Amino acid sequence: MKQWIQPSLKRAVTVALLACCALSHAQGWPSKPIRIVAPVPPGGGVDFLSRAIARKLQIAFDVPVIVENKAGASALVGTDFVAKAPADGNTLLMGYSVLATNTFLVNNLPYDLERDLVPVAYIGYIPLILVTPPSFPPNSVGELIALLKANPNKYFFASGGAGAGAHLAAEMFKSMTGTTMQHVPYKGNAPALTDVVGGHVPIMFDTITTSLPLVRAGKLKALATTGPKRSPLAPELPTMIEAGVPGFEISAWYMVFAPRKTPPEVLDKLNHAIDTALADPEFAKQMAAQGVVLVGGSLAQADAFLNSEISRWGTVIKAAGIKAE
Repeated sequence: MKQWIQPSLKRAVTVALLACCALSHAQGWPSKPIRIVAPVPPGGGVDFLSRAIARKLQIAFDVPVIVENKAGASALVGTDFVAKAPADGNTLLMGYSVLATNTFLVNNLPYDLERDLVPVAYIGYIPLILVTPPSFPPNSVGELIALLKANPNKYFFASGGAGAGAHLAAEMFKSMTGTTMQHVPYKGNAPALTDVVGGHVPIMFDTITTSLPLVRAGKLKALATTGPKRSPLAPELPTMIEAGVPGFEISAWYMVFAPRKTPPEVLDKLNHAIDTALADPEFAKQMAAQGVVLVGGSLAQADAFLNSEISRWGTVIKAAGIKAE
C-alpha cells in the first residue's frame, strides 16, 4: 500500500505547487512592460486603437505599455508572433476582422486561432458605408436593389482585394437581396475608392472614416451605413437594416487577444481594465469622433462574438467561392 500512496502524494504536491506558482504569478502581474502588437503598419484604425488602449492600460497597471507594429501578409505576421509568444500576459494582439476571415481564405495558417489565441476584450467596431458616385442614379438602397434586379450582372462593385471587408459586404448584399453584380478587386482600398470617385466603378462598401469626408465634399453619395445602429459620425444616414435589408450588418471590428495559455487570473485583470476604460465617457467621446463604437463586455462575450463572426463569414465565403489573391 505504501508504494502506491507515495506517488499519489507526490502528484498532489506537484499540482498544488504549480497552482500556487500560477496564482503567485497572477497576483504579481504585471511586473514588467506590456507589449501590444498591431499586425498592421502605423496609421489606420488598428494602430490608432492599439495606442489608445495602450495608454489606458499604462494608467491602470502603472507599467509601460508599448505598441509594436508587425505588419505583413494580411495580419499573419503579427498574429503568428503573438500566438507563439510566452503566455504570461505581457504580449497582446490588437486583432481585427481579418482574423475571422483568414481562417477560410488562407491555406496553411501558421497558427490555429482557437488553439493558440484567446479573446481578452471586444473593443468595438467601425461600420462600413455604401457609397456611389454622385451621378449614379439610385438615391436609396431600395432604388439600388431595383436597378440591379432590372439589370442582372450589368453593374460592378469595387473592393481593396478578394476577401477584403468591402468584398465580403458586397457578396452578403448580393446574397441577401437576390441581386447580381461583378467584382472589381484592387490592390488596396485607396485605388478602389479613387475609381469610385472617378465614376469608373459605381458601387463600393467602404469604412465610414475614409469615405465620409468624400461624401461631405460632394465627391461621393452615401446610401446607408452597415452597423446595428446609426453611426454617430453620420446619424442622418439609415442603416442597411432600416433601408430595407433585414439582418444586414457588417463592421470592421477590433479585439484584444492573448496567447491561449495565459493564466485566467491575468486574463480577468486585463478584461476588467479594458472594460473599465471603455466605460469612461470621455474615452467613448474620443473614440466616437473617430467613428469607433465601443462595446466591451466579458471574456465569454468576446469569445461568443468571435465564434459568431467565424461562423457567418465561413458561410458567406464558401457560398461565394471567394479565394484570397
